[in-house]
Amino acid sequence: MGASLSPRLTAVALSAGLLGGGLLATGLAQAARGQMVPALPPNTGLTPPRTATLPLPPTPVGLPQLQSQVSCPTLQQRIATAVGGEASVWSITVADPNGRLLADLNGQRPRLPASNQKLISTAFALDRLGPDHRLSTQLWRLPDGSLRLTGQGDPDLALPQLQRFAQVALATGSGAPLPGSMVRLQLAEEPVQAWWPQGWPMGDRAYAYGAPITRLAITSNALDEAVSDPAARLQRLMARSVAKQGGQAQLVMVSSREPLPPEAVLMHEEPSIDMHGLLSLANTESHNFTAEVLLRTAAGTWDANEAARRETAWLFQQGLPLEGVRIYDGSGLDRSNRVTSRFLAALLLRMDHHPYSRDYVGSMAIAGQRGTLRHLFNGTPLDGRLYAKTGTLTGVRAITGVLQTSDGPRYVSAISNGATVPNQTIGRVMLQVQNVGLCGGGPQASL
Repeated sequence: MGASLSPRLTAVALSAGLLGGGLLATGLAQAARGQMVPALPPNTGLTPPRTATLPLPPTPVGLPQLQSQVSCPTLQQRIATAVGGEASVWSITVADPNGRLLADLNGQRPRLPASNQKLISTAFALDRLGPDHRLSTQLWRLPDGSLRLTGQGDPDLALPQLQRFAQVALATGSGAPLPGSMVRLQLAEEPVQAWWPQGWPMGDRAYAYGAPITRLAITSNALDEAVSDPAARLQRLMARSVAKQGGQAQLVMVSSREPLPPEAVLMHEEPSIDMHGLLSLANTESHNFTAEVLLRTAAGTWDANEAARRETAWLFQQGLPLEGVRIYDGSGLDRSNRVTSRFLAALLLRMDHHPYSRDYVGSMAIAGQRGTLRHLFNGTPLDGRLYAKTGTLTGVRAITGVLQTSDGPRYVSAISNGATVPNQTIGRVMLQVQNVGLCGGGPQASL
């Protein structure tokens, strides 16, 4: 369902050293756009992404498109054998970098994806924001002398940052805090009805993985379990931080949707880890809070329904097969989400030709080594060669990602809704995919 906490040191460690290896091709196809697509609105966050300096992603016209007919009947038969009598609960699609559909079992049947949903929100965020984007928490001085704290959902916001904000708020012009000073501070937050996506089950909201999604979330609004009233906790911790600096705080909650006055002056800013670290939290550690924040930031709105609509428009622009696909959140906790394995394989193929393709695949878990796959497929030929996103809910198991083979990458999506031993089945499927000799891609492996 997703990791519960995202400490900054863990995130920094995840972001280190993941960009090497060249798993995916980065060549760009040049072609003129030949079709009309719905326009996406600009990002409207307080700290806009640096879109002016980002290379434009290649248009889908002229890029490899996922074919509709299976081209490797031997692999198709091997996969059917691997799933056995449970074929009806599986959707499995395998593609290569040229767009060949090597195998496809129920690939167009919509399935509940669980956290495979994060592959969509992270692709959207990386495309829209770029690899250098950071979330920002900012302290503003308003024209009447009061202050306002605004945020963009930094998952690692914690007491050290609050203490620095308190110190700045109490400082005089010379930078020395005035003992006993009274700080009038507004805390800008989303309304309570927007703290969770509407489709999240009530039972999940009590757990750390189902913590509320807010802009000023201390430790991602999670301790051992979800913080049920993050606004009250924020006020309490902020008042304590001001008192520790020798001052007093007059705190009031205001709507984050209330615009800042034009004369507001930025006093202090605390940036998050970079985009690669955020992507790694979402994909390697399956952190629900981070995935939801990335969706909202990329869409330029904290209205979850509107964010999902804008993400769907972006998917349409990429020329992906969207029949049966339904987007309701960024993390996969909403049971109304539906994807197809063919769509996910096509998304991976599309991201292969994106300028930031290595950032994308480098954010995924690695079989036998890292993240939610570190205890799977250890000591097998998949160990260290499968970069993928897992997905787990009751009755749902999905693994979608890039498998390195001697004939180049293979994009594989395997989703089960009701399988009895899904991990074992996925392992058997991946080993067959790795045997490139089945599809004429090189010498047959010894399995």
